[in-house]
Amino acid sequence: MSMSLTTEILQIAGSLAILGAFLATQLKGLRPTSPSYLVPNLLGSTVLAIQAGVASQWGFLLLEGSWSLVSAAGLMQLLRRRVLRRSVTD
Repeated sequence: MSMSLTTEILQIAGSLAILGAFLATQLKGLRPTSPSYLVPNLLGSTVLAIQAGVASQWGFLLLEGSWSLVSAAGLMQLLRRRVLRRSVTD
């Protein structure tokens, strides 16, 4: 597999992860604060941000890097809430 084909496959996989989560929020009522939305967004945007950085596509890196950071922050917030709930119930 050539490097460009591998790059294309990674870009498509990252894009599909983001788009799949977005589509699920629109059609199935998936909450944008749920792990089922945030994890694919984090993974997909991270892959695309790395690809953009390697290719020196700064605008795309800004977009996907920001998307990745926001998704990571959302997941961290969920984890903190779960830890706090467990400590209160213990």
